[in-house]
Amino acid sequence: MFDLQSVDLVDAFTKQLTLCKLTPGEHVVILSEPTSRPDYVAATFGAARALGAHVVAATVPAGSPSPTPSTHTGAGPGLVAVLEDTVTQSLLRNADLVVDLTREGFIHAPLQQTILDSGTRILFVCDAPEVLTRNMPAETDKADVLVAVERVRAARTMTVTSPHGTDLTVDLENCHPGFQTGFADDPGRWDHWPSKMCLIWPEITNGTIVLAPGDILLPFKEFVRSEVTLTVVAGHIESVTGGADAALLEMYMADSQDKWARYTSHMGWGLMRTADWFATEMYSKHEIMGMDARAHAGNFLWSTGPHPFLGRDSYAHLDIAMRSCTVALDGTPVVVDGALVD
Repeated sequence: MFDLQSVDLVDAFTKQLTLCKLTPGEHVVILSEPTSRPDYVAATFGAARALGAHVVAATVPAGSPSPTPSTHTGAGPGLVAVLEDTVTQSLLRNADLVVDLTREGFIHAPLQQTILDSGTRILFVCDAPEVLTRNMPAETDKADVLVAVERVRAARTMTVTSPHGTDLTVDLENCHPGFQTGFADDPGRWDHWPSKMCLIWPEITNGTIVLAPGDILLPFKEFVRSEVTLTVVAGHIESVTGGADAALLEMYMADSQDKWARYTSHMGWGLMRTADWFATEMYSKHEIMGMDARAHAGNFLWSTGPHPFLGRDSYAHLDIAMRSCTVALDGTPVVVDGALVD
């Protein structure tokens, strides 16, 4: 049987690797596990070869130490086979570009930073083909996110409000502003295709967050059905009240037995105008990580659990994407009622 799906994806992966500034003679490592999409491995291989790169496709055994099922959650530390294998680690550190096609990536593993420190750039890819092609980044996207980052750096306070009662104040001192732009073009850069967002890692957050029906809970990949009120004091979630969804969140944090589960992690807003909020409803949970929700233009995305700048090592990681919020920096809105301010 002919593998025409891989052929159909080569053009998209060639565009992506071009955005990653892959040049002839560079070394690309395609990292996969047995359950990775074989069409992505083949398309990456073909695209890298077409651009004149040296290519190695490395498939390592599956298995993550995270207690959460590996269904593209964005919460796990990566594969044990890589975390415990110095030979594989050396291969990744010596590559110019790693295309990570594993189910979870190494987003929350210290190992990833070690690889990046060697100058390797890493592109993580795991969403469905239609999600990738619909959200193909453009080179100009980087300028957009850098403008957002500079606005954060120039501000002292971020506020988030909503018609439902959200009233959150975020101290921007030492918030380590960053971004995702959907391609990895600089040495030592990690990025995620697809994505386009500004994000920060604040130390102090206070106020009330009210989740409304239609907001999205990740990694559950479920829409909020009933209002949830969370009270945050100095970055700690003091209480979670409401109906069934509140009970779910409370149970998740309690069952994790993780001391950081009730602390806020990164937060920010989405800039990806091609994102489809309803993709979460249209795909099976194993097909997507939920980047349409995470990077949706004008959303407010906030998370719980890990905080690398405060030494909080945690797998109890929730990403919660909210619509209808107003996000302001020192009183100047960047998002109004869920719409980006141009």
